[in-house]
Amino acid sequence: MRARVSLCLAAAALGLLAVAGAARAATVTINNLDGPGEGFNDPTVVAAVGGNPGTTVGAQRLYVFQYAANIWGSLLSDNITIQVNATFDPLSCSATSGVLGSAGPATVDRDFPGAPFAGTWYNAALANKLANTDLDPAGADITAQFNSSVGMATCLPQGWYYGVDGNEGSQIELLPVVLHEIGHGLGFLTLTDESTGSEFNGFPSVWDHFLFDDTQGLHWNQMSNAQRMASAINCQKLVWDGAGVTARAPIYLGPKPLLHVNSPGAIAGDYAVGVATFGPTLTSGGVTGNVVLVNDGVGTTSDGCETPFVNAGAVSGNIALVDRGTCAFAVKVKNAQNAGAIAVIVADNAAGCPPNGMGGVDATITIPSVRVTQADGNTLKANLGAGLNVTLRSNPAQLAGADPAGKVLLYTPNPIQPGSSVSHWDTSCEPSLLMEPAITPGLSKETDLTTALFSDIGWYPYAMAVGDAPAAGTRLGVSFPNPAGAATTIEYSLARAEAVELSIYDLGGRLVNRLIAAEQPAGGHSVRWNGHDLAGRPVPAGVYLYRLRTPDHSESRHIAVVR
Repeated sequence: MRARVSLCLAAAALGLLAVAGAARAATVTINNLDGPGEGFNDPTVVAAVGGNPGTTVGAQRLYVFQYAANIWGSLLSDNITIQVNATFDPLSCSATSGVLGSAGPATVDRDFPGAPFAGTWYNAALANKLANTDLDPAGADITAQFNSSVGMATCLPQGWYYGVDGNEGSQIELLPVVLHEIGHGLGFLTLTDESTGSEFNGFPSVWDHFLFDDTQGLHWNQMSNAQRMASAINCQKLVWDGAGVTARAPIYLGPKPLLHVNSPGAIAGDYAVGVATFGPTLTSGGVTGNVVLVNDGVGTTSDGCETPFVNAGAVSGNIALVDRGTCAFAVKVKNAQNAGAIAVIVADNAAGCPPNGMGGVDATITIPSVRVTQADGNTLKANLGAGLNVTLRSNPAQLAGADPAGKVLLYTPNPIQPGSSVSHWDTSCEPSLLMEPAITPGLSKETDLTTALFSDIGWYPYAMAVGDAPAAGTRLGVSFPNPAGAATTIEYSLARAEAVELSIYDLGGRLVNRLIAAEQPAGGHSVRWNGHDLAGRPVPAGVYLYRLRTPDHSESRHIAVVR
């Protein structure tokens, strides 16, 4: 007997802070449920922008939504049209943070014909695909809301960017937000309550069959409620162990950034870090030095917000340790740099895990910086008098955002964050992934590991090729030489004549150089990268990503630059 349950959007949606029959590309249809004069029907006249031809705010919003729907449609095989009910409404927001959007399945099903797991909930769109019939033809499959207040003085005043070319600048690009939220509706979520561990109506989600706790050695569908509660806050110990994601993780994730304590021996070892969006990326060789706690002489003297530092002489030539708080991350790091520090460690001032990244922009920062948890920061401070010496580096033998076995981490912060915990990738993934809990610069059209996860839960009745379900013959080849000194040549092939973008990114997801952005014929191609950025400057030594994108394919590889 088949079971179907309708879901309230408020209860089932996740926010972003944010097979029988012949397989074919899916059709994803956006249903505009906004009223006259608002949301998708906002008549405010605007100029076309970034490949979006709309001439009103409403038309541009709708264009972005259907553009995102078409991307998902090209990557999924489904004989059943996927219906998305969407609105723009005011959502929780302030001048500095807010909910960009929320979405989830309108209904869920279990024990339908074609279900791979018995007694397991599947979101409506995936259930329809597996059953090869619309199990609820009268209803939509996904419900979605997006924040119409963005751009107001009291709600993220930088505003939405409605272009589809990835050139959002300081604005918030809507396209990856829509891709993210539709991704939740397509199945990137668990219905199990992460706060209580309770399964939805007494049955696990298909997700729970792939959530594996490294500490307990169990999948979520094998645990008790109490065990799932503990797992949901088991920081950086809950992984996705589906074969599709594990196989593709090395394509998308770079080397793991870390802080290695060299001495004293009592605390020696590797510590997790968050990385900055400013300054140079960590290298495999790293930066080694003694650690000095900053004293700026004012208020919380260790926050590094006041200059000159009282102990600037001691900081000079060493790695500065500062506390979070009072001023922006980039300000702290720049102040330490001006005092002669060779690198900076920012310790959180409140309990929590994992260590998040650090946002900010300052092109004059030339030293690396990392962020550690309050607990790890306290450990470092307690050993300052014992000859604390550390190395900030990246480890190419481990993946950023994966456990030692290469399985990708889910987001399990402590304390728990309802709506974000478990149903997102961990924030330690670098470069950042589409389905992390908050949008980051560099995300645009790529679905990265999301499609690999969809393969694991049943969207693809076959093992996917490396990359995002590419058309036969479209692939990204090797670069040679690699490691590269002055220059390298990148090979790739196209199955058909189509628009191509081939770009270089650093491991923070920031665009370094765009080598190709043009329509090209089918066949083999190559392009030479001279090791320079968009401004014509030689890039620092380190590990970079080169990424090939076409309308239906995305693939990345790593390249090391040596100087």
